[in-house]
Amino acid sequence: MAIRCILLALLLTMVGCGDDDGTRPTAPPPWQRTETRESCRQYNELRNPYFGDLHIHTQFSADAYIYGTRVDPRGAYQFAQGQPIPISDELEAQTRSARLDRPLDFAAVTDHSEFYGEVQICTTESSSVFDGEMCRILRQYDTPDQQEGTTARWLVPAGTIQPPPSLDFCNTPGIDCDAAAVSVWQDIQAAAEEAYDRTSACRFTTFIGYEHTSSPGGRHLHRNIIFRNSHVPAFASSHLETAKDGVPEGIWMAVERDCLNAGIGCEAMIIPHNPNLSNGFQFRDPRNPAAAQLRQNLEPLVEIHQIKANSECRFDRLMGAGVGTNDELCTFEQEPLASQSPFDVPLPVDRYPPRNLVRNALKDGLALEQRLGVNPFKFGFVGSTDTHNATAGNTGESGWVGAEGNHDASPALQIDRAIRNNPGGLAVAWAEENSRDAIFSALRRRETYATSGTRPIVRFFAGDYSGLSCDSPDLLSRAYRDGVPMGGDLAPHTGSQSPQFIAWAMKDVGTKLQPGTDLQRIQIVKGWVDGAGETHEQVFDVAGDAGVGGVDPSTCEPTGVGFDELCVVWSDPAFDASQRSFYYVRVLENPTCRWSTRVCKAVGVDPFSPDCSSQVAAAGEAFDNCCMNESSDPFIELTVQERAWTSPIWYHPDQPPAEVN
Repeated sequence: MAIRCILLALLLTMVGCGDDDGTRPTAPPPWQRTETRESCRQYNELRNPYFGDLHIHTQFSADAYIYGTRVDPRGAYQFAQGQPIPISDELEAQTRSARLDRPLDFAAVTDHSEFYGEVQICTTESSSVFDGEMCRILRQYDTPDQQEGTTARWLVPAGTIQPPPSLDFCNTPGIDCDAAAVSVWQDIQAAAEEAYDRTSACRFTTFIGYEHTSSPGGRHLHRNIIFRNSHVPAFASSHLETAKDGVPEGIWMAVERDCLNAGIGCEAMIIPHNPNLSNGFQFRDPRNPAAAQLRQNLEPLVEIHQIKANSECRFDRLMGAGVGTNDELCTFEQEPLASQSPFDVPLPVDRYPPRNLVRNALKDGLALEQRLGVNPFKFGFVGSTDTHNATAGNTGESGWVGAEGNHDASPALQIDRAIRNNPGGLAVAWAEENSRDAIFSALRRRETYATSGTRPIVRFFAGDYSGLSCDSPDLLSRAYRDGVPMGGDLAPHTGSQSPQFIAWAMKDVGTKLQPGTDLQRIQIVKGWVDGAGETHEQVFDVAGDAGVGGVDPSTCEPTGVGFDELCVVWSDPAFDASQRSFYYVRVLENPTCRWSTRVCKAVGVDPFSPDCSSQVAAAGEAFDNCCMNESSDPFIELTVQERAWTSPIWYHPDQPPAEVN
């Protein structure tokens, strides 16, 4: 089985169904071509995995500029393709550099649309307000502590329920912040177009996008808007314009009005930001079935992992309890706070907002569907970085340069101020080719998975696979023919027979300098709602071995041997055909040293050592957090298990909705 699956993986990632001269298959693709471009030489009817980042900030974002980032969207796309870019040091000088060890397949720069114009005006020397107070504090060097005040002065107005239409200096005669904002939006579009490979090589795909940044009371209700093609609105609607219509209703209305219903060939999707800092407000109950359906239509995906921690689920190691879960693997990369309000404090698990967590939202979506007839929280999964350094896809634990300009520009700052952060995740789309139409369609139908930063290849199907095994030569063709892939809907079943689930994963091969980590196991996470409307969950180990692999604490080298690939055809032993349910795959790699453990060791502080405190005395108090560990903190871990999460497959006891391409 191992040889067969490895060959299958190589086939999926290296060989297309078209000839090398660009000849297409005889059948048309299962999506409409909405742009003019050459046909891709590599086209696979059984789909390839493409790795990307859909959450990237550059100098056009006010907070990134305050942190010292001076790279524009063109630089971000260059970085995503493997070219080096400068990044800020502690003094905001561009003396450091970073380079991605493996290029991405696709990316979207998503700068904050709030204050596009103000940032451009304040960084243009010929502007009459260039030397004004607000412009000076944007450009001047501040320590990280001082920057918090600067960031608040610039961005807090955008986070209020009734934000101002612009900053005060926009009322200066001769200053047109709206025109400047349009200019920035046009430059973002031009950068995406220049980087997009429209040749038959199809090496790199860009998407035009932006972040809508609503933060009332410090609650992150942010959303990334991703457009299918170059037909986009003339203006990137921000919270400043949409707040009057509510959150998120305002941005929904703007996307419908200015894109979907504008008659300009515009298509878009909205991806809710990692919800762990939303204080439970990212996913509120819909007012009625129509509102539930609108959310499902506009928001097919959710960002489940990024630098500001993970949002799958939450378990407090020290309390031995979780937020609606007993899953002890939910300690992974957790942020103690529930929002970024200046008044926020860490909450115990019994007071932590359940809907800060995607798994809880998925379960509640089943219960709401049982009552309303529509599931408002029918989300597929993606990961991304949310980098504010323009370093798209820079997710390696080893040698991580940080993601917030001079906030984490040195080992001391990383450990003292950013120890809760992590390098971020990636979005993976299963698509026929690397083009905007193909990848957008994959995102839209939720045939996606998220990773915590590494690049394993994962597939997940469910259907009627009687007699099928992982060794079957027609495994993939039957998987699609007789069932649905990740993100799909299963039809009703009669009797008690469970559908069969195919879960397959291949390890990240890594690079010559940084080989990938062996796989440990595949799990299937199930959620369901019973007849009384109560929700439940269960996690099944379905392949692999939890006992394989470890870390040598003295060297951070791996110990033991895991798996190059894992594959299973599984049936749910507790399947009930009358219950609404979802299933998704979680793939776990063997443990590796966390980025912070590596940084601490490099400065002479060994988090594993009983002498850690005395080593901190020699290195400096900024490294005191190096001595946090599993026995003293509910979420900090010296070693981590990188992982991937597939979009769910939903089971409906009644007729499922039609497939969306």
